[in-house]
Amino acid sequence: MKLIEIAHAGVISDAPRISGVLLKAFNFLLSVFGTIAIICLVVSGILYLTAGGDQRRIETAKKSFLYAVTGIIIGLGCLIIIKTIGKIIGS
Repeated sequence: MKLIEIAHAGVISDAPRISGVLLKAFNFLLSVFGTIAIICLVVSGILYLTAGGDQRRIETAKKSFLYAVTGIIIGLGCLIIIKTIGKIIGS
């Protein structure tokens, strides 16, 4: 009798929902994405500071900064969409 109780001790009810697992995975990926975007901002700042008047390097730093800011905006937009979907799904 005890073996049957152990085998049926809420195995399915304790399992996380797929939507919850996906939301955690997306949140992790967005945190990695945000970290990379911040590193790109720092690198573009270093490129700009070390350009030494070279217009080509200054333009490269400006483009890098623009791409990093665009990536941050896209990442925040994705975060808002994922949070909204999570609230609609209810997890």
